[in-house]
Amino acid sequence: MENNTCMLTLGMAGGLGLGLQSEDGCPGSLLFFFLVGALPKPILTVQPDSVVYKQTTVTFLCVGTTEAKAYRFYKGQQWHTENPQNPKNKAEFSISKIAHHQAGQYQCQYQTHDGWSEYSDALDLVVTGAYSKPSLSAQHSPVVTEGGTVTLQCISSQSYYSFVLMKEGPQNLSWTLESQYNYSTGQFQALFSVGPVTSNQRWTFRCYSFNKNRPQLWSEPSDPLELLVSGTLHKPTIKAEPGSVVSSRSAVTFWCQGTLDAEICVLHKEGSQKPWDTQILEKPENKFSIPSVTWQHGGQYRCYCYSSAGWSERSDPLEIVVTGIHYNKPSLTALHSPVVTSGGNMTLQCVSYQGYDKFILTKDDQKFLSSLNSQFIHSIRQYQALFSIDHVIPDHRGIFRCYGYYKDTPQLWSVPSEPLEIHISGLSKKPSLLTHQGHILDPGKSLTLQCCSDFNYDRFSLYKLGGDDLTQHVFQWTQSGLSLDNFTLGPVSRTTAGQYRCYGVNNHSSEWSASSDPLDILITGHLSFSPSLSVKPNSTVHPGDNVTLLCQSTYPVDTFILSKEGAAHQPQRLKSKSEAWDLQAEFSMSAVTSALSGTYRCYGSQDSSPYLLSYGSAPVALTVSGPTGTSSPPPSKSMPTSAQKDRELQLPAGAAEPVFRDRGSQKRSNPAAATQEEILYASVKDTQPEDGAKLDSWAAEFEEPQDVTYAQLCTRSLREGTAAPPPSQAGEAPEESTVYAALAVTQPGSVTSNKEQ
Repeated sequence: MENNTCMLTLGMAGGLGLGLQSEDGCPGSLLFFFLVGALPKPILTVQPDSVVYKQTTVTFLCVGTTEAKAYRFYKGQQWHTENPQNPKNKAEFSISKIAHHQAGQYQCQYQTHDGWSEYSDALDLVVTGAYSKPSLSAQHSPVVTEGGTVTLQCISSQSYYSFVLMKEGPQNLSWTLESQYNYSTGQFQALFSVGPVTSNQRWTFRCYSFNKNRPQLWSEPSDPLELLVSGTLHKPTIKAEPGSVVSSRSAVTFWCQGTLDAEICVLHKEGSQKPWDTQILEKPENKFSIPSVTWQHGGQYRCYCYSSAGWSERSDPLEIVVTGIHYNKPSLTALHSPVVTSGGNMTLQCVSYQGYDKFILTKDDQKFLSSLNSQFIHSIRQYQALFSIDHVIPDHRGIFRCYGYYKDTPQLWSVPSEPLEIHISGLSKKPSLLTHQGHILDPGKSLTLQCCSDFNYDRFSLYKLGGDDLTQHVFQWTQSGLSLDNFTLGPVSRTTAGQYRCYGVNNHSSEWSASSDPLDILITGHLSFSPSLSVKPNSTVHPGDNVTLLCQSTYPVDTFILSKEGAAHQPQRLKSKSEAWDLQAEFSMSAVTSALSGTYRCYGSQDSSPYLLSYGSAPVALTVSGPTGTSSPPPSKSMPTSAQKDRELQLPAGAAEPVFRDRGSQKRSNPAAATQEEILYASVKDTQPEDGAKLDSWAAEFEEPQDVTYAQLCTRSLREGTAAPPPSQAGEAPEESTVYAALAVTQPGSVTSNKEQ
């Protein structure tokens, strides 16, 4: 009997369905029926993107067929079923605030009366923010020329398997590279080569890192990096407010002015690879503000603009200098005086104890005048630079400052020096500077300096050599038609010591006078010892004898100073010489006269502080006995004698003679006093000898007739009455004019005054 039994086997039909088939080929033994996968696969998409930051809400959309009865969304072995929407060809599945564990690979399928469809293509949902962010920078510079390439470096201190570089924009381009360990930096990195770069689009990148066991779970994104393509469109302009020299911790605002249709303008610090140095400026003003500037902001900046037509050219560079980075303040002084004659030369000295490589001088309008290398000066034990300006013009008037900096950080400056105001003087006559307390004072004593002139100045200014500024006062008018002012400096201290000058100023022209002659003020007690003073051969000598005053000290002294009580002239100075165990100086006088009789003291000083003295020696009296004037020359026939002057100019009894310096004989501008030209400008010459010089000129000065100058009239006017209006405003010339008349008639060949006529 034939065996009619058919053996059936269960097998897969190409992976699309299941079928029954007889092993002996029985007719009709192949019978297919649909299971899973026979229907077309759906399409799976996700919004807002397949790469989302943690806590973002994402929505999956599965598109199938209108015959679908249900949809399933799969992640691994898990699924979620959703009913179809109308029309039934799609379904949505949302995840609110997606978490790290929900990152991964997703698929979907739909069901009809014929069964379940194929699975959709897998969709990788990447969730970022799981790890710390890497850093993205452009090697060398983010500035790229048209058609060029650039290498972008993504680095992290964390150990990750791979780095991903993503380009923002509609193309949604990305690159993935395995990380490499950089032994020189101790970090992990990946280098991405990008290009060719074109100027008709923006090139903005971020990078991420991830581990290979969780490839859909990424780190925080790096800061964005915008490549700056130097295009061909019109270049913008860049400026900084309040200026390009900015003090540390203050605010600065950058302005980039490009074309009106610019979508963005970007500010970039040249030479930087760090992303925070590139800023997208706010529209519509295209400005960017730094509320508190630090050392990191010093450097050169450019700005770029992008519009629908592409990138612009780069702007001209703007250099930002940050001051106050180094705390050692330099000092700025004008050698000789801050008042400079128009057309003359000026030298400004910038010094500091800090070893800066360079000093720079600026003016109040922030123009960079010049930068000089510093030099160490052993005598002052400081670093300095001398800025010389030839042929001074009115534009040089203003406020100057200097700064120090190091050559490897030229945009990082020190705190500024104190401001130094430079004034430009004309050729108007110089005033006189007087002191009634003498040149040498003990600490605590009062001191008043008097600036005086018969020129109609509006105010006077007093300047101390090496000082920071000028002290200015409004003038007073005396009854003798003189303008003057008193500058009270007491009680004096070591800071008072120094050399002083005064100037007259006219308000209507801002013109300063020529400088008065210098006047030295010396303060005692700086060196805590007293030298000794002795007279050779004896303290009592005869006229015509030779005398030596010997000043000695066992303490270090560079210079000895000899002073005569009540003398109008400056004290005498001699360099010390080493003799045995002492330092000494010999002040020699030959052919002495009675004029040299008096009380003498000597002091010591050091070169580092020449105006600060030791305590004075014990006083020594020198007496020149015998007939007066035995070795004196006869009085000059062309000049009145002292006795004649005493009769003709009745100065008050007991009036102290002022101390004054050479006044010169410049032309007078006061018409009321023009007739007294020669007498009023007679001068007492500066008799300070050079080192090692004898005091013969000192002795001769006492023998010559003492000419009366307008400096004495300044003193008398203050002593006799209050200030009065200038003669041009007071009507009739004041009674004091008789003084000028009396002086004039004693000078042979001079013109008498208007009043006497």
